[in-house]
Amino acid sequence: MPLLRRPRALTPDGFYGWHIVAFAAVTLTMSAPGQTVGISLFIDPLIADLGVSRSMISTSYLIGTVTGAFALPWVGRAIDRFGTRRVLVVIGLVFGAILMAMSLVSSIVGLTAGFVGVRMAGQGALALTSTTVVAHWFEKRRGLAGGVAAAFGVLGMSSAPLLLEGLIADVGWRTAWLIEGAAVWAVVLPVALLGIRDRPADLGQVPDGVPLAPGSSPQPAAGLTRAQALRHPYFWLVTCALATSAMLGTAVAFHQISLLTSRGLTATEAAANFLPQTVAGLVATLAGGWLMDRFGGRLLLVSAMGMLAGALLWATVVSPGWSALGFGMTLGVAQNVARAAENTGLPNAFGVRHIGAIRGVVSSVGVAASAVGPLVFAAVFDATGGYGPALAGSAAIPVGIAIWAALTTEPHALAQQPATVTTDTPEHGDSNTSLTLE
Repeated sequence: MPLLRRPRALTPDGFYGWHIVAFAAVTLTMSAPGQTVGISLFIDPLIADLGVSRSMISTSYLIGTVTGAFALPWVGRAIDRFGTRRVLVVIGLVFGAILMAMSLVSSIVGLTAGFVGVRMAGQGALALTSTTVVAHWFEKRRGLAGGVAAAFGVLGMSSAPLLLEGLIADVGWRTAWLIEGAAVWAVVLPVALLGIRDRPADLGQVPDGVPLAPGSSPQPAAGLTRAQALRHPYFWLVTCALATSAMLGTAVAFHQISLLTSRGLTATEAAANFLPQTVAGLVATLAGGWLMDRFGGRLLLVSAMGMLAGALLWATVVSPGWSALGFGMTLGVAQNVARAAENTGLPNAFGVRHIGAIRGVVSSVGVAASAVGPLVFAAVFDATGGYGPALAGSAAIPVGIAIWAALTTEPHALAQQPATVTTDTPEHGDSNTSLTLE
């Protein structure tokens, strides 16, 4: 039997998956204008020019984030139905247009509507689409590939404040939003139209670039429907873990300057603590993807929730110096390991045929939770004069989820075993399709 050779990645018939990883990292980077890290630099200029209070703009942001999250399940279903490439074109057009429209904002009502759009299209839809496409191109190396895309995407997003601070100072916040919208169009649309391919089968390839045997053809993607995944406890474990990480991690980040200065750090030291969080998070994203391929998601969920609980308790006693550095690194690792477990764990467990719809629900819950956390911490601070009760009390949540993960069986068989499919009046390719595992 002749030896099957793996074609080189850069040849016309070579494996295209690593190109997809690079394109996903680029489009994930371009979600920065819709992420908190990109929007935060506009807050003070908006307060000054629109004449609104900080509490009003915070409430506007909360409403925009929660409302925008409701669209993500439909975005996920659109990915499954129409493919990443088409959906990414639409998201790029819409996101760029919304950013440009933000330059015309003149009231808190218009600003709230704009926040709905940028959070839905940027933080939600663009990030969801960018991370989902990688899952279709890899199986055995899905964790590594997803980790590489996420790490470089986060690295790109982390550079946004450096670019935006100077841009806003030079041209003003209105022009800066126009430039952001044009940049999204200039980057996302060419990548979507010329670079993205939905699945390996579109190019006659298979996941991971494994050569096909002579005479064989790529097999269609398999996997459970969204309704079937929602009936499995592991789905809710991953969803609760991601929502907890988003809620508590965002709460700490939102109040980080106030929290750390109350523990003796200067404002500059408190702001600088974001750096070790970012660096540790990047390393954890890469390591988490590699570990997912070898040990599965259950171990990562236990680790992520344990470290998150530890970081929250650490924050109650954190002090300047090495203590603050350790706190920041622990928090960064915890959040990014949880994301790695979700990015790779769900396609591993439930397959990729309906992974957009499945991850759309998870992303929706996570985005909504991220908006609630800062408000809860603020309420506790107003009532008690400190963050200690909120930090110590909330640490019980990740501890409970870690115990849940330790006692749960990871359902790899659902995605990997052969299945006999029978259909009973399906609606939009979803809820009533049943799989009998053999």
